[in-house]
Amino acid sequence: MSLTWDSLEEGSEIPELNKNPGVTQLVKYAAGGGDFNPLHHDYGFPQAKEIGSIIIHGRFKYAALGELVSNWLGHKGFVRKIGCQYRGMDMPDQPIVCRGKVLRKWEESDEKLVELEIWTENSEGKKTTPGSAIVVLNT
Repeated sequence: MSLTWDSLEEGSEIPELNKNPGVTQLVKYAAGGGDFNPLHHDYGFPQAKEIGSIIIHGRFKYAALGELVSNWLGHKGFVRKIGCQYRGMDMPDQPIVCRGKVLRKWEESDEKLVELEIWTENSEGKKTTPGSAIVVLNT
């Protein structure tokens, strides 16, 4: 179904995005983002040993939430604001599901605005990266 202002309902979910990054993808992400903290790629690093694993970059999950919103929005508008909090660790080679739902929609200054609640869930269904976004629809 095409995204239109009239089709949007508060409380409706947006299509989920599934991620399952492995170590190689995390190293590539580190190269692009400049975050070479060994906690994200070196299982022998003391903190990783204490945790029992390396962990996924928080900014990787933030980028995945941006992809979630962008995919849903398509070319029907643009992201005005997006943010998240890092509330839990995610491990490589474990599924991460990015989800979202429409919190509200309103018109202001001739713009059609939509606020989304967005988050990542680990394989146990725990929200590890809650956030929000505001988008402007062109439709």
